[in-house]
Amino acid sequence: MSDISQLTSALSSNSPAISIINGRIIDPANNIDEQTDIHLQYGKIIAIGKTPENFVAQQVIDASEKVVCPGLIDLRFRLRDPSYEKRGSISSETRAAVAGGVTALCCPPDTDPIIDNAAMVKLIRLKAEIEGVAKVYTLSALTQQLEGEKLSEMRALKDAGCVGTTNALRPVKSTLVMRRALEYAASHDITVFIQAVDPWLSDGCAHEGAVSTRLGLAGIPVSAETIAISRDLQLIELTGAKAHFCQLSSAKAVQLIQQAQADGLNVSADVTAHHLHLTEMDIGYFDSNCHVIPPLRTQRDQDALRQGLKSGVITNIVSDHQPHSSDAKLAPFAETEAGISGVETLLPLSLKMIDQQGMHLNEVIERLTVQPAKILNLSEGTLSIGANADVCIFDPEAYWIVDREKLLSRGKNTPFHGWELKGKVTCTIKSGEVVFATETLV
Repeated sequence: MSDISQLTSALSSNSPAISIINGRIIDPANNIDEQTDIHLQYGKIIAIGKTPENFVAQQVIDASEKVVCPGLIDLRFRLRDPSYEKRGSISSETRAAVAGGVTALCCPPDTDPIIDNAAMVKLIRLKAEIEGVAKVYTLSALTQQLEGEKLSEMRALKDAGCVGTTNALRPVKSTLVMRRALEYAASHDITVFIQAVDPWLSDGCAHEGAVSTRLGLAGIPVSAETIAISRDLQLIELTGAKAHFCQLSSAKAVQLIQQAQADGLNVSADVTAHHLHLTEMDIGYFDSNCHVIPPLRTQRDQDALRQGLKSGVITNIVSDHQPHSSDAKLAPFAETEAGISGVETLLPLSLKMIDQQGMHLNEVIERLTVQPAKILNLSEGTLSIGANADVCIFDPEAYWIVDREKLLSRGKNTPFHGWELKGKVTCTIKSGEVVFATETLV
């Protein structure tokens, strides 16, 4: 057993016995939706419903009028520099994650240094165990230094603990290199995460349309996304690889993925919470907090993304959390850093799909728990007996105002400042330990 595993085991064995009572238990993985109790011990879920014999709870959490579900899993959570305090470290950003109900997060390899060797994987895992309060999983670099030329040692990186591979935001220009990468990944049962973008059409900062023209901003057309998706889908069909397309932004992209799934390709896709609620119109007069990649597109695109989520073509909602320092958003729009601090608003923005798109609460929770666990091939995202005791408790009727200064993340770059949202996390438990609570526990 490794030092990290021994540390995790020791922490779990010292976890208190906890009973969560009177809550609405929702576990899409097991089709559970009922008001009952759940009991945790030794970092595991040991019973749902009746209290086990000889079980004595050291902590009792009254979850009356609250939802109790598996801890959320965020497939897209960026840690540019795991140690950089000004922009956000593992310590600060995992605390923001658990405040949003997220107990496990997946980090792309475009950190500093890049995750293209086993030593970097182990470093992040160790720092997460020591400094973090949420579980941190990593994706390996698809190519060495993400340069798109030579393949990385994907198998060795998988053995070191990576749960998939990707070239992050840097496109693989060579079709031959991409083919070889997909073949390599397929031969070792590694999921390839693809951020589809054509490098020759993506030299811009906003959606190519009426708003970018009016503001004089360089535009990124929808075809920058769809051309790249079309190429990679053909290579996936050729190689038999398993792929997950990250952050769809357009109606045509949804159509392409839907057709590929109908044709039997092993592909899935996600969408960011902010693309479900913002469009190009929200850029207004150069609001740099709305500078994101891929860019915010039209209302028609947003409607298609929402419908794709409801129909199941899109199986996951992600935050694409990117905490930036305040000065990163103070330059002219095109010169600011893209991205938002999104993990603390992930759950309430997802819950808006209930009222706005007619989705069921169970469906929304599924997109945030068991579905991302399946993509990452993790035995998490469930409240099954014997599963890790990762639990999110939230009040689905609680209204709150987003205040950037009250965010736990070091990044205050949110376009949702001042928004009134519905749904507030009150308690988060990771491996049987309460790591976030807004109220005193009984």
